[in-house]
Amino acid sequence: MYKTHFGLRELPFGITPDTSFFFACGSAQQALNTLLIAARNGEGFIKITGEVGTGKTLLCRKFMATLGEDFVTAYIPNPYLEPRSLMLALAEELGIALDQDVDQHQILKALTQRLLVLAADGKHVLLCLDEAQAMPLESLEALRLLTNLETEKRKLLQIVLFGQPELNHKLQQRKIRQLAQRITFHYHLGPLSADDLEFYVSHRLSVAGYSGGRLFTRGAMRKLRQASGGIPRLVNILAHKSLMLAYGQGRQRVLGRHVAGAARDTVAVGDAHWWRWGFGSVIFMTAIVGIGWMILK
Repeated sequence: MYKTHFGLRELPFGITPDTSFFFACGSAQQALNTLLIAARNGEGFIKITGEVGTGKTLLCRKFMATLGEDFVTAYIPNPYLEPRSLMLALAEELGIALDQDVDQHQILKALTQRLLVLAADGKHVLLCLDEAQAMPLESLEALRLLTNLETEKRKLLQIVLFGQPELNHKLQQRKIRQLAQRITFHYHLGPLSADDLEFYVSHRLSVAGYSGGRLFTRGAMRKLRQASGGIPRLVNILAHKSLMLAYGQGRQRVLGRHVAGAARDTVAVGDAHWWRWGFGSVIFMTAIVGIGWMILK
């Protein structure tokens, strides 16, 4: 709706992970470097944690895209699976055709053969599991057993766990202490700092084709920082709504009041009272109606 108004090629603040928008701030770049170093060192287990919305999935996709041709990657976005289903999902990712009624021993045998073939071809196999905090303990233990597969030189399978901080609590359970001991590289993604937030917004606007002057005023950036807490997903949601509000009012710049209105309309922001949500929704819907009128006109 507002792309032409602000001179954009595409929407700059989508919440779908898009590696073209990856912002290499200090935290994200350190996490990516940690992943690349650990992967190239052949480590069995690597762990990345972060709160909801801090960019774990985007980091995962950027990491897999950055690996060279000597890596074969498998990606499982929802690992809430019992051990047999998890192994079947990995087999499918590695291009192994199996019958649905195959037993776990046959799955493991087929996986081992495939991993040995890939190793003989000089390939490193790396499995990325998103939302790993949701994995049952039995499935985590099955993963540990998979990393026991190795040649005399290196592991046949490396595993990266991406999860919320609850993953750390799960790994502290005595039942899977052997797995926890094998995690030699780990990193925790935090929120964007005030300086990083400035560059983050500017970076996404630039990638989306914006070439004008400051689009978000300093007051708008302060509000954006306060309302989002530096969480990238919340920044994207609030920035997108703020642009819609500014467009609906015919403004060429986003002001603090636009961000405040967007924040009041966003349930995930802060601990505002119900009447503030209602007031914010009225403001936001009024702006949307205005946008619709402008389009029809």
